[in-house]
Amino acid sequence: MSGLLDGVTVLDLASVGPAARASGWLADYGADVVKIGAVASRGDAQLTPPPHAYSGGRGTRRIRLDLKSDAGRDVFLRLAETADVVIESFRPGVVARLGIGYDDVKSRNPRIVYCSTTGYGQDGSRAQWAGHDLNYLAVGGYLANTERGPDGKPPVPGATVADSAAGGMQAVVAILAALVARGTTGEGGYLDVSVADGVLALMALQIDDYLVTGAAPAAGTAPLRGRFACYDTYATSDGRWLAVAAIESRFWANLCRAVGVEDLVDKQYDNDAQHDVRARLAQAFAQRTRDAWTELLAGADTCVTPVLEVAEVAVDEGFSARAAVTTAEHPTSGRLQQLAPLFAGAERRPAYSLPDQTGTDTKTLLAEHGFRPEEIAALHDAGVIG
Repeated sequence: MSGLLDGVTVLDLASVGPAARASGWLADYGADVVKIGAVASRGDAQLTPPPHAYSGGRGTRRIRLDLKSDAGRDVFLRLAETADVVIESFRPGVVARLGIGYDDVKSRNPRIVYCSTTGYGQDGSRAQWAGHDLNYLAVGGYLANTERGPDGKPPVPGATVADSAAGGMQAVVAILAALVARGTTGEGGYLDVSVADGVLALMALQIDDYLVTGAAPAAGTAPLRGRFACYDTYATSDGRWLAVAAIESRFWANLCRAVGVEDLVDKQYDNDAQHDVRARLAQAFAQRTRDAWTELLAGADTCVTPVLEVAEVAVDEGFSARAAVTTAEHPTSGRLQQLAPLFAGAERRPAYSLPDQTGTDTKTLLAEHGFRPEEIAALHDAGVIG
């Protein structure tokens, strides 16, 4: 795959989570990503991911290596000598104990960009805590700031926002910035990516407001959290939903006229009128189906969109027009459909070839890095490589 990161080699020590997403996106930009997994007989029991998981390993190669052995550590460091980026997601302190931490790699390759991606960062009181997406959203204020159920229960989001936006994307941004800086200084650097910190960045609007005012908004009182009827979701006659985000006065006026509640134009931000405004809108939207309202409102400068289910998103005309879905050939599963590289600047192709994630490219990769056939055979016989 050609792209903006052609010639950049990434060693990925992560199997799942934010770091794995980051390496997948770097591969979409054209980086040569080498995923390093444990030798099956030496590591924890591992699940074989489905062919489409994390875009099916698109643009990546795989190697199995026993990093707990001296020989495995030496193989990794030899690979790192010519790499540009290392991504790891072990708990703080683990890579240093294994002898493959930043200082170990930097001593052999001062140009390395070394990215440690963890839930809570390399230091602080939570550094050694175990966690997943829901935990990071919880400590960062995201769950508490999301509309709750009738019993006050914080919701379980329908997407892994922390792993993706707060962790994986943060890692990609940091890595790209470090590569740009290296182009000037000639030196790499160490990146301490905390997913929980990334959640704080996503919550900046709310947290910055609290830091200045000292006022924590109650449920339904923040402008973009249910306070105003112009920013809410509404049921339609077929049991589906519309999202209304008519924040600006001109969009609100267009909406009121189109829906038949023009008398509400001047009450957009009238605090005392919100209950009535919301009830009137709900009553109006309940008169037609979601798609009928979409046809009427979406292109009329009203900031109204349908709430689409996943099955609808997959075949949505708006995304199809931007080639958001592509075709991939898997060696054992055959032809699949999957999301194309979606970030700006990444090349979108009509078709891709996926690797067989049950196999590896171990021997090929080692040969490319100067390992002689007898060395590779000895490492295999010793159980250092899989």
